[in-house]
Amino acid sequence: MKKIAILTSGGDAPGMNAAIRAAVRCGIDLGMEVYGIDRGYEGLLDGDIKPMGWHSVGDILQRGGTMLRTARSSRFMEGRWVEHGAKILNTFGIEGLIVIGGDGSFRGGLELSKLGIPVMGVPGTIDNDLAYTEYTIGFDTAVNTVLGLISNIRDTSSSHERTTIIEVMGRHCGDLALHAGLAGGADVILVPEVSIDTNEICRRVLEGQQSGKVHSLIVMAEGADFEPEELAKTLEEMTGREARTVVPGYIQRGGSPTLADRRLASLTAAKAVNLLYNDSESKAIGVEAGKIVALDLDKALDITSEFDTNLYELANVLGKGK
Repeated sequence: MKKIAILTSGGDAPGMNAAIRAAVRCGIDLGMEVYGIDRGYEGLLDGDIKPMGWHSVGDILQRGGTMLRTARSSRFMEGRWVEHGAKILNTFGIEGLIVIGGDGSFRGGLELSKLGIPVMGVPGTIDNDLAYTEYTIGFDTAVNTVLGLISNIRDTSSSHERTTIIEVMGRHCGDLALHAGLAGGADVILVPEVSIDTNEICRRVLEGQQSGKVHSLIVMAEGADFEPEELAKTLEEMTGREARTVVPGYIQRGGSPTLADRRLASLTAAKAVNLLYNDSESKAIGVEAGKIVALDLDKALDITSEFDTNLYELANVLGKGK
């Protein structure tokens, strides 16, 4: 394979630029022509494709976001537009595609692969919701961003003796809330995977107060079955302590990627390039037990997530008391 392209799709994630850089430079090192597609699948449908050179990816390793930009394409969900995308790639003579993104992005790539375009999926999403890989690019950076917020919020919560609910991203996956809550010493962690009623939340907060705790911290995934403002109101009524909500929003997506994300991005993108160079069938690249692995793309997307209940229970134990 001599000519490949790269696109980033869906929500941006810190480390996407590191993956683009690795893919471009590894491809050029192997004697391949490498093209960048702007704005994900939307850019593909519009033919927004440009050649990438060694120096075109200079000074991006440390930058968040994606230099290729990204977009969510409703058009690409229709079969006729997938066919159009495949024709565009064929028109440019592109033999293989690297898709950096999450579940929806990979599923778009799978549809292209059915039309004869080899696709390599590189996992780029802060949600960590691709079950076939232990970690996704951007997750570690997002967790550390939330940890910094927790530290700042704890200071002011202690000063005002209040309960604070922090709603983090993650959609249907609670990993961001779980890992940040564990490392940040949250009293309660609310995730979509575990059911908990309001009485239990209030009881844990009251137990903390009775042990002498001057503040309480609740980390909640956006997909959990609670509305933050309503929960805060209930907590105030039940505990007699002021409760506030904090929604960091897109702050979680930005920032310079951590060592872990830069490393994961570089290794997975390099693996994707090598697989295309050797004319591999479509794969999803990830990490398992510290090693970079490649699974058939369709089989990888069929794997269902298993929530780490042991880690969740440990977080509950460690969050008790002062």
